[in-house]
Amino acid sequence: MGTGLRAGVDILRLLASETQHGPPKQRAAMREIHDAIRAGDTLTEALRRQGNYFPSLLITMTNAGEATGKFEKTLLTLADYFDLRLKIRRDFLRQISWPVLQLVAAILILALLIYILGVLTPPTGGEMFDPTGFGLRGFSGVLKFFGYIGILAALTGGTVWAFLNNVAGVHNLIPLLYRLPVVGSALQTLTLSRFTWTLALTLDAGIDPIRALHLSLDATESEFYRSAKEDVVTAIRSGKTMSETLSATHIFPDDFVTALEIAELSGTDAEALHHLAADYDDRAQRAMSTLASVASRVIWIAVMMLFVGLIGRMAMRIMGGIQDALEPI
Repeated sequence: MGTGLRAGVDILRLLASETQHGPPKQRAAMREIHDAIRAGDTLTEALRRQGNYFPSLLITMTNAGEATGKFEKTLLTLADYFDLRLKIRRDFLRQISWPVLQLVAAILILALLIYILGVLTPPTGGEMFDPTGFGLRGFSGVLKFFGYIGILAALTGGTVWAFLNNVAGVHNLIPLLYRLPVVGSALQTLTLSRFTWTLALTLDAGIDPIRALHLSLDATESEFYRSAKEDVVTAIRSGKTMSETLSATHIFPDDFVTALEIAELSGTDAEALHHLAADYDDRAQRAMSTLASVASRVIWIAVMMLFVGLIGRMAMRIMGGIQDALEPI
């Protein structure tokens, strides 16, 4: 959209083109936006009518771009922002894909063993010796095994969901989370990267500092950071600089505030933040690589523990059976 508008293409032609691409829901949204603009609405109004389909940052920045005459530049900058977020996410998934495949393979191998124990029968009749000691055999045993795996996955997913949605105010534990070795600093870097990028975008689009800071705090997706909104309003209205404002919230690390203060000396808030955002982009990519490495190792350790534990259990049961067989009658 930004490239087309900069080239002088009519917005209705661009939206008409967008109705031909993407999944059905996206095409339907673009069709409704196209019809709304043709009826006289602004792009911001048309985007808002789509509910939660578009990110709030996109809608706010579109509104600012239309109001300040920086529409094309705003869209192009937003494109870079969302492209970077997507690249970071894809790199993370790519780095953990192999350990995840190993974990899935381990689960399937164990399920196959359980199935075989129910299918095969010894020459003397009865059931095959169960070296795992789980008591699971055949197809029904495989179903129970997958049920246990499903429960464990549901508990893990529920824990992640509860954290992301701040259930029981769990975001208040974020300062403790940041103290974790390696992982804590990586998570904080990713959060500060989102905050810095959003703040640079909003200020550059002409949004007032209070609104820009509110949007940037929302971009962290953390109630811990959102709790600083009142402190931000008080600091800005008292005439403090951006670095002094963030320092007054007492939630940003000293090195981040110092970096912003140094950046402010080299130009306007927007220019300074763009330089700082670029620096945190690099840090964010390294941080995501660190998190992917940690996640890969955790999954790999889980696979090794599963196999080592299973082999050890099988060895003990087999040795126990041999010792029983060697006992005098």
